[in-house]
Amino acid sequence: MCGIVGAVADREVGPILIAGLQALEYRGYDSAGLAVLQGDQLARRRTKGKVRELEELLRADPAPAHIGIAHTRWATHGVPSTHNAHPHVSSQQISVVHNGIIENHEELRRELQEKGYAFSSETDTEVIAHLVDALQREGLDLVAAVVSATQRLHGAYAIAVLSAREPDRVVGARRGSPLVVGVGLGEHFIGSDVQALLRVTNRFIYLDEGDIVEIRRESYRIFDSNGGKVTREVRETDLTADAVERGEYRHYMLKEIHEQPEAVARTLEGRINGSRILPNVFGVDAEKLLARVTQVHIVACGTSYHAGMVARYWIEALAGLPCSVEVASEYRYRETVVPGNTLFVAVSQSGETADTLAALRSGKSSGRYLAALAVCNVPESSLVRESDLVLMTRAGPEIGVASTKAFTTQLAALGLLCLELARLNGIAESRYERLVAELAALPRLVAEALQLEGQIANLAQRFVDKQHALFLGRGASYPIAIEAALKLKEISYIHAEAYPAGELKHGPLALVDEHMPVIAVAPNNQLLEKLKSNLEEVRARGGELFVIADAAVDVKLDANRGALLRLAVGESLVAPAVFNIPLQLLAYHVAVLKGTDVDQPRNLAKSVTVE
Repeated sequence: MCGIVGAVADREVGPILIAGLQALEYRGYDSAGLAVLQGDQLARRRTKGKVRELEELLRADPAPAHIGIAHTRWATHGVPSTHNAHPHVSSQQISVVHNGIIENHEELRRELQEKGYAFSSETDTEVIAHLVDALQREGLDLVAAVVSATQRLHGAYAIAVLSAREPDRVVGARRGSPLVVGVGLGEHFIGSDVQALLRVTNRFIYLDEGDIVEIRRESYRIFDSNGGKVTREVRETDLTADAVERGEYRHYMLKEIHEQPEAVARTLEGRINGSRILPNVFGVDAEKLLARVTQVHIVACGTSYHAGMVARYWIEALAGLPCSVEVASEYRYRETVVPGNTLFVAVSQSGETADTLAALRSGKSSGRYLAALAVCNVPESSLVRESDLVLMTRAGPEIGVASTKAFTTQLAALGLLCLELARLNGIAESRYERLVAELAALPRLVAEALQLEGQIANLAQRFVDKQHALFLGRGASYPIAIEAALKLKEISYIHAEAYPAGELKHGPLALVDEHMPVIAVAPNNQLLEKLKSNLEEVRARGGELFVIADAAVDVKLDANRGALLRLAVGESLVAPAVFNIPLQLLAYHVAVLKGTDVDQPRNLAKSVTVE
């Protein structure tokens, strides 16, 4: 959601704060701002728009300092504007930046107004600044004031606080939203994630839920939610700042699409040995636990939910286990039937997605699940730390808001889970070995699919003037059609829907005409003949039909009313993941031609850490 950076150093912190915000801009880009302490005086710069607007503002009106906090915002309370931009200030003494939502902000606002505080924004964040100021006026030091203030806050948050009364430190706190400490020599930092700080350190502390941290130039201290001093491990990361640069690519999204062969190879590396999946790749003693599983519940949001939908087809067909897939934001607000020995699987790229994390906690607290497995890309995330079993996707940093390599690596990881469950439930040895070989071939097949980019770039020109699009698939290709529709609407702003192809005649066929392009996924499987009949329904209505088909599939198309792209996938288990690649490229090239902001589409943020 929003991005936070804080720094205390002997050197000028402005460039550090700006560079950190630029690395975090995938988390929010409605507005940006920073606050610094010059001696015991607060200086603040804020602007509507992206970090580059803030950078230009600082060039015109510098604010040199050795201590400061900064923020890039994705609006939740109050429209994107300068007066709603963070940091927020109280009495020219306290400045706060905040990621998350304070659910009891209205109650706190009324209480603070009665004490004489005037509010200048519509945000929930401003109550934090006034609350900390009020507590400091009562005589508390900054750490104690933040401890006391956070005990009053209901909701999810990560915050960083400056006080002109104690101008040598920054205090941060987290509950439900991530916050890390960057450990340096004679300087220390905080940030929403490590990407913000990779240019200044490779040593990090991942704060636990409820932690409060105080950073100074020469030291840091960490406290629990009650103010008791605690110790957290310092970890070194192998990530580098170069890992989050675009390099030769025009956009992060295109870079990440092309990184998929290597990313999938990392997901599978060390987990397949010859024709078998290595035991316990999901954790110590995982094999014994998974052998007890009789049902699977997958919970996720957005693109991760679509990966779970594909996994449902795989698990039920190959392992013979019932599998349900839930949207995380719905899961915990309904009564869920949990049969004995059910495995809870939470899928999240960031591991901090608020709805998925809340669903995990709800599921675990119910005591009805055998175990919880996290499929995730961030090793130190809350989701990983709170799960019993873990399978890391190893996708590497993903900056583009529209997820690409995270999705494909999730499919690879879920493929591993599916095949392990299938083995434990008696799949024939020869079939198991063939499926493992198909999964191992996924990096090569993805690389081959990327060779279609030139054809797809040309094809994208036929979508630029369209207002709507319809995607079709059957079986495990249906979730791929849903994911493709999401990608197109996310970054090109073309309205797109997806349906199981057999549902055309039950309503969507009414939309088909020469202005409604229809994109179909046609793998070579047992549903092919049914799909071809559905495509004929589109042709008969004069629809413009674009088909991505297996090389062995015979599909007749009118070149003037559509196009055919071919992939040599066969009946492989991983066909859904491979067919997804040209659909990602289609969305990307259509968006480029339309001139939209590919990496940072309007109204969206990468890591959704609020409910």
